Amino acid sequence: MTQKNNILKRPHKKPILWDAFFNATNTQKPLVIFCHGYKGFKDWGAWDLVAEAFSEANLFFVKFNFSHNGGTMDQPIDFPDLEAFADNNYSKELEDLDALIKFLHSTSNPFQAEINPNKLIVIGHSRGGGIATIKASEDQSITQLITWASVSDFGRRTATSGELEQWKKDGVKYVLNGRTKQEMPHNYQFYEDFKANESRLNIEKAVKNLKIPHLIIHSREDPSVAYNEAEELHSWNPKSILFPIENSDHVFGASHPWLKDDLPKPLKTVIQKSIAFINT
Repeated sequence: MTQKNNILKRPHKKPILWDAFFNATNTQKPLVIFCHGYKGFKDWGAWDLVAEAFSEANLFFVKFNFSHNGGTMDQPIDFPDLEAFADNNYSKELEDLDALIKFLHSTSNPFQAEINPNKLIVIGHSRGGGIATIKASEDQSITQLITWASVSDFGRRTATSGELEQWKKDGVKYVLNGRTKQEMPHNYQFYEDFKANESRLNIEKAVKNLKIPHLIIHSREDPSVAYNEAEELHSWNPKSILFPIENSDHVFGASHPWLKDDLPKPLKTVIQKSIAFINT
C-alpha cells in the first residue's frame, strides 16, 4: 500500500508532508524513516522505487519533506517556497524528525497497527545522514542507524563557512541549484543557529555516543561528499559497518527525474545491503 502526501499538522509550526509505503497486513513491521539531503525532497528521482523495495521486504517505510526544504503541501517537488528554504536550519530539521517519530508512534497515526514500536530504523542521505546520526544519538527509540553518502561534519559545509562577514552584512547568501537554476537563499540565521547549537550539532560526538548498530554506505568516487567522510564516521565508531560502493556517485546512479521502472545497479546494492542489515 502506498499513502502519498499525508500532512502532519503542528500548532505554530510549518506542516510536514510524508509518504508511507507498506504491506497492509495489520501486523507490526519495523519502521524505517528516510531523511533526504540538502536541496533534496522526498519525491526526488528514484526515492519512490526505493520505498517500494523496502515495503516489499515487509518494512513500513516513511519518507518526508523537511518542513523548510522549499516545497509546499501543494507543490512538494522542487522549491516553490524559497522563503521557507532561507529560514531552514539543522535544528529545525532535527525538530521535524522528532515530531514525525512521535506522531508515527502515537495513536494519532492511522497506520499505527502496522508498526512495531520497538523497531525503528532511521536512514539519512547526505546532509540527512548527519541529521539522522545526531537524532539517533539522542533518541532511545531509534534501534538502528543507516547513513547513505553522509556528511561527517556540519562545520565544514558551505552553509556554515565562507564569507561570514559579507553574509552577516547582507543577511542572506545564495547558492545556485545547478538543476533548477534557482538561486537558493540562506538567511544568516542558519549560521547563527549552528553556532548556538554547535555542541549538539557535532556529528563526531554523536557517532561516538551511539549505542546501536550503525551501517555506513558510501560511494568511493562520490564527487559531492568525499569517501573519507565515511571513513571518519567509521573511525569514530569502530563497531559500525562501512560498506563501499564501487564505480558510482553521490546518489548511487540515480538522477531526477527518474523515468525508468528499474533501479540503477548501485542503488539496488545499497537497498539490499540496508535491508539485510535491518534483518540481522
